[in-house]
Amino acid sequence: MPHKMLKLSTLAILVAGASQASAAVYDIVPVDKGNEEISKTVTDLDYFPEAEANAKDTPVEVFTTGIKSSAEGENCFTGNNCNADSYDVAGTVRRGTQGTPLSDTTAYNENRQFIDDLNELYSYCKNTFGYANDICSDWADNEYYGYGYNVDSPQDGQGLGGLQHIQQTWLNGYYSNALALKNGMAVTTKADKASGYTSIDKTLGDIEPNTTDAVLEGIVGNYSFGTSTSAVFKNGSVNPRAFAKRGFVNNDGTPVSLLAPVSGDAFVKNMGQTTANGAVETTDGNLLVVGSSSFAPSFINNPGSREPNTGDINLDGVGFNSDVLKACADNSSNLYSTFECQFSTFANEAAFWVVDNTGNLVKSGVISSNLAAVDPDRDDVSAQASANAVAMVNDKPVAVGYASADTDDSYVMQAAYFEPNADLTKWTQTFVPGLTITTGDDRNYQYTMANDINSSFKVVGIAKSHKAENRSIPQKMFIFDKATNQTKFLDSSVSSLFFSGSNGDATAINDNDQVVGWVDSETKNQIDGSERRHRAFTYIAGSTAQGPLKAGSVWMLDDLTNDGGAANTVANSYRIISATDINAAGVISATANYCAGGYQNLTKQAQCLDKNGNQKAEKQVAIKLVPKANATDKDIIVRKAEDEEPVKRSGGSLGILALTALGFIGFRRRK
Repeated sequence: MPHKMLKLSTLAILVAGASQASAAVYDIVPVDKGNEEISKTVTDLDYFPEAEANAKDTPVEVFTTGIKSSAEGENCFTGNNCNADSYDVAGTVRRGTQGTPLSDTTAYNENRQFIDDLNELYSYCKNTFGYANDICSDWADNEYYGYGYNVDSPQDGQGLGGLQHIQQTWLNGYYSNALALKNGMAVTTKADKASGYTSIDKTLGDIEPNTTDAVLEGIVGNYSFGTSTSAVFKNGSVNPRAFAKRGFVNNDGTPVSLLAPVSGDAFVKNMGQTTANGAVETTDGNLLVVGSSSFAPSFINNPGSREPNTGDINLDGVGFNSDVLKACADNSSNLYSTFECQFSTFANEAAFWVVDNTGNLVKSGVISSNLAAVDPDRDDVSAQASANAVAMVNDKPVAVGYASADTDDSYVMQAAYFEPNADLTKWTQTFVPGLTITTGDDRNYQYTMANDINSSFKVVGIAKSHKAENRSIPQKMFIFDKATNQTKFLDSSVSSLFFSGSNGDATAINDNDQVVGWVDSETKNQIDGSERRHRAFTYIAGSTAQGPLKAGSVWMLDDLTNDGGAANTVANSYRIISATDINAAGVISATANYCAGGYQNLTKQAQCLDKNGNQKAEKQVAIKLVPKANATDKDIIVRKAEDEEPVKRSGGSLGILALTALGFIGFRRRK
């Protein structure tokens, strides 16, 4: 219930903060103030007539994914060549639900590729997180039918976004609801234009405008990169897509499409997917992009396992025949005249592409050492691998991600790093030690994966538990140091913030060994309940302090941005949900909740209220955090709970924060 009056402790906090204005370690810089322009960009797009009314009122969600790399020697903590305005932010804006994440090689990191209908969305939520039945049901309904769907007739197309609209494209067409963003401005991809499609794709028909969904994953120098869906084409009475998703690179606005680096297989080359996840500028000035690429169909032996519930799709007169799906790989000239081929799935491997400074693709190839496309013992499981990030280590690129490991009873996705020879023609794959996945009744992890690597060969990532721990099925965080060949988990031995059973995501690490991500900010029971709230954190993993942040310390970013001023300051207008990337200068890209006019007070539980004490809607926005030069530990103001003593400046340990949650952010992994 909204607070109608401020508590005495709240008044004390505000009085105490009056003499502490301009404190804080980071300045919050909105990527687009209140995100009005970003919102306008996506709300101006056409949408399904049945859902248009809902589209006007549905909150626009903005997500950051990366921050532009800084040049050597730049450091915003010391003020050394810190050009904060030059550090552009990558991300995406979405109006409505996504259905399945565009950034994932396989949906929600499930290598069975089963999450293709309403029931599988529900099962994923229930089996992977153990939330209450009604919570998983509501989440699955929204992801499948879209926000604002008609509960009395969910298949009537009134929902905004959702997997169903994507699957209905064949007869109903499609309207984009997700755009790639560079510093708040929409960017184009090769998939937006007919020139982005190969010769065999000419049988598709005529390209339909505004039908691609896209995410920008990162920015390096003049390059930006990400992943886009295919556009929709008009081909007689049907509307095919050329592929599910494809990586792209923009070089000063000129887009390059990243094709699957396979030879002799027209089906995979044309309909197979690619993703662009990470990139680094090499010593010769080219851009090395890493990601994933299809290398073989995964449905040949068991096409029925990839068949969605056509009752959910609800296309009159269109059935689904598993034998027709199986034949898609054998007749590449017939790919875009058959409904079933639109549901083709693939085994995927880690891959790379090299783009030069004129925008030409000069080299591509395979990174991972894959097994057979389909597990010989379980033909519903495919080999999967992906490179999620890359860094220059001693002038040599090293990529990290995951690859299939052949266990006793299944393929599993396990964290790995990949080291190339001099001409990138061969890469050595090594599984990160300490993360071996056991199987059978005693299986420890569902999957493990590396998210990022720095120039010192330190790697951060996640390990999704298979067993409950402290009434949770936690997603644990790890850091691996190649110098010692040791892996440690970010748990209570590192900080009380990482309590037993807590979920988190270590999304990025910079060359100064500073880690960022998100973590559970409350300890309530999760099994058979609801998701815990999350907030962004940073961890100084190295032996050198970063400004006032001591080596080994862990902080919630909401504390490091707290300036102790009045409730209506810029600093108190944001609560930071997730930190997604950090460059060597110390600048962080983040996603936050925004309350126009400021939250009711400076505390952890502060609500977004109007002047009458009524709840106001928060916006999900993109921000970057810029270190304040020469800040000290006296500038750190830990946010308190409302029933605690007035706030004091402190550099000490932190408690668990409990703030407003963004529902199911744990389902979104990418940095």
